Amino acid sequence: MAAPRTAQILVASNRGPVSYALGEDGSLAARRGGGGLVSGLSAIGPDAGAVWVCAALGDGDREAARRAGSGHLDTADTGGQQVRMLDIAPDVFAAAYNGVANSVLWFVHHLLYQTPVEPVFDAGAAAQWAAYETYNAAFADALAQEAAEGAVVLVQDYHLALVPGLLRARRPDLRIGHFSHTPWAPPDYYRLLPDDVAEAVLRGILGGDRAAFLTERWATAFADCCAAVLGAEVVRDGGAGGAATAVRFEGRETRLGVHGLGADAEFLRERSHAADVDERLNALRTQIGAGRKTIVRVDRTELSKNIVRGLLAYRRLLETHPEWREHVVHLAFAYPSRQDLAVYRDYTARVQAVADEINAEFGTPGWQPVALHVKDDFARSLAAYRLADVALVNPIRDGMNLVAKEVPVVSERGCALVLSREAGACAELGEDALVVNPYDVEGTAAALHEALRMSDADRADRTKRLAAAATALPPQKWFLAQLQALEA
Repeated sequence: MAAPRTAQILVASNRGPVSYALGEDGSLAARRGGGGLVSGLSAIGPDAGAVWVCAALGDGDREAARRAGSGHLDTADTGGQQVRMLDIAPDVFAAAYNGVANSVLWFVHHLLYQTPVEPVFDAGAAAQWAAYETYNAAFADALAQEAAEGAVVLVQDYHLALVPGLLRARRPDLRIGHFSHTPWAPPDYYRLLPDDVAEAVLRGILGGDRAAFLTERWATAFADCCAAVLGAEVVRDGGAGGAATAVRFEGRETRLGVHGLGADAEFLRERSHAADVDERLNALRTQIGAGRKTIVRVDRTELSKNIVRGLLAYRRLLETHPEWREHVVHLAFAYPSRQDLAVYRDYTARVQAVADEINAEFGTPGWQPVALHVKDDFARSLAAYRLADVALVNPIRDGMNLVAKEVPVVSERGCALVLSREAGACAELGEDALVVNPYDVEGTAAALHEALRMSDADRADRTKRLAAAATALPPQKWFLAQLQALEA
């Protein structure tokens, strides 16, 4: 018997708000996650009739999903949220998640391909794409089963690009939105995808009533792709030169929206002064040494984050401005990411090698130029935010980059922000940051020097403005804004 259609608000994302570890005795230990969606859903309260649909990511999750059947997880594990976790076959999930989402769509939108040799779309790639279609169909089926008549559905990110169109075919009564947390590729680069894939992704998102993005730049790129690949009509505010506001295709109109996810100031300021953060702050101060300035970066070892060029820029700073030797330490937190992909393992090793080279070349018995930390530790990251004199955020391309928004909120003495012009956050923070071309190591080194020399007063004034801009749309308001736009 099918489950009753009761959910008035639904969220769909690859990762859910809880994960499970499977014990040797068969017991399950739940661990709740955080992030913008978790905070956002809390804004609507437990009585809103909301359901979160997500995928099982590991053995513990799959066991929890099996025990729940077609029902919801135990709300004691989820903080009171209604969560349906999908037990998608491991081989299908791996092909969809690693084979397509993270190795194709992510690479296209972040412009990461070395085009003389990649991508290569062969029979293996076609099989992976078929798995991606199956994975998206599983979400569409679950959402169709859960949603009440006329419910609002918020579909998240590149993992689920086909879901709006698939769900529209199953439940035309629903109001469906898709949100892209990544950048969107310009048309010429987007067309690296096989023609059928490029078309299917766009058609999938256009199946929704609304497609939303982190910045106007990414929304415009999406609209341009729709025009170039599908021949769709782009509606622009004030005529041909205005911002794209909607896409019309095959008798339907999908509105475009922009919601620049901000930092959660209240949470960050409270959490950054917890006892474990104070403990790590003292340890970092001991490691750095008295009287030295700090350049801080906090990233996953994700290819788009550009950590290696950041280290090279720091090395160039020490070469061209020897007065900083012994007087600055680069706190580089590079937490391993996607280590099941060889290219990410190689990149992580390269980060470690360059840090070691800098320390070998410039280090002295009393000074280690780079303090590289590779173990993920949120409390230590917050401690570094508090210490930062300079924050280095230089991604090749980034949908937003919340680190750029979080550091000014937490920094105690004011922090100069060196920010890539290719980060979505630059649209909001660029006026008070030192903006750099992420490929220009020489220019980034010069910006680091300027940031270190910035007066205390200038740095403090900039930090206040950066923090205000960074917290303009915190997670709860960000989520509600999307919900209200769909309900309008």
